[in-house]
Amino acid sequence: MKNFFHLVGSSAFADLFREFSELGTETIPLSAALNRYAAQEIVAPTALPPFSRSTMDGYAVRAEDTDNTHQHPPRMLTVTNEIRMGYPGHNIILRAGEAVRIWTGGELPDNADAVIMIEDCRSLDDGKIEIIRTVAPGENIIRAGEDYQRGEFVFGKGTKLCPRYMGVLAGLGITEANVFKRPEVGIISSGDELVEPADSILTGQIRDINSTTLAALVTEAGGIPVPLGIVADNFALLRDTCRAAVNRPVDLLLVSGGSSAGKKDFTQAVFKELDQSDLHERGAAVRPDKPLLIARHENCVLFGLPGHAASAMAVFYLFIRPLLMRFSGANQDGFQRIFVQAGERISATAGLEEYVRVRLIPRKDAQLPLAIPVYGKAGFLRPLLEADGLLVLKAECHVLNQGDMAEVILFS
Repeated sequence: MKNFFHLVGSSAFADLFREFSELGTETIPLSAALNRYAAQEIVAPTALPPFSRSTMDGYAVRAEDTDNTHQHPPRMLTVTNEIRMGYPGHNIILRAGEAVRIWTGGELPDNADAVIMIEDCRSLDDGKIEIIRTVAPGENIIRAGEDYQRGEFVFGKGTKLCPRYMGVLAGLGITEANVFKRPEVGIISSGDELVEPADSILTGQIRDINSTTLAALVTEAGGIPVPLGIVADNFALLRDTCRAAVNRPVDLLLVSGGSSAGKKDFTQAVFKELDQSDLHERGAAVRPDKPLLIARHENCVLFGLPGHAASAMAVFYLFIRPLLMRFSGANQDGFQRIFVQAGERISATAGLEEYVRVRLIPRKDAQLPLAIPVYGKAGFLRPLLEADGLLVLKAECHVLNQGDMAEVILFS
């Protein structure tokens, strides 16, 4: 399987993730399979198309009968029959000097090897057509099995079933999809200062942003968000909420806020307190990284995320999305990447992989977009809208000068 964790700066963190795999499979109606991941390789159960057919409105012919169209008198063919849509055509015998009227998608007579378009012939009153242009064998037709032969590989396990893949399955007569189960992701926002988005704000309070943002990111990545609400800065309350979540059980648990080392930051202590839990990481060799906690409770991975929305979103893209895609059965990490040029000088911290929020400025004449850093104080929401993605600075890169090429992971 593709390495989902090449972005992660901590080898211990990556090793932990490699212990996990897909969550199992289920068979669902094709109509419900949009954006799910195929749990098996698909091979064509039948030939496609199942019969040789026309790709144009015109006349089914033997190509050799259209040769020498400039001779005098002009080449004529006798129209002997018509093949209507939805009716068989293979039982019609086409002899030398004959043509059969046919419509787009109609089944060809067995001995027809081309279709001449209506525009390339003239219809005469005596049931004949005058040929204006020669056609070659195979022109304007599709042979049976030319698209897919029976038993031919169509696409692989882990493929995302977007609309075009669903259409191909329908065309092959496959009406059910065997897919990987979607991971359930518990989401907790912690903090005495948090209130629901619909609530009025009193002095010292802020609206909970992360529950909404993380739920949307989880859904976009193929998971099922399980909102668990706002939890005050209370050790026992946060512990009991987390314990109920992992016993539910969810496959991932995200706790935003409370992951630092402050007096009321209880997430680390709670993760340690859970039965059969193992705290693996506190921070990683990337930036942004802190406050970041990763723990494991049996088959559930627990994350303690920054409370600030912009930082939580960046951490989600770098650390949580790859694991979520792996749980979902995807055969790729789902990141959209483009190359850019730095619009200004960007300094890096030696020894750390850095991911800098940037906005992209398109340029003409096929030049690479310019990437401009988006800076903002902790807690600002503006960077959520202004940033188009994360510019990747490798650990060995100390500085990115204006005009240097770099890679950007795009936000959706």
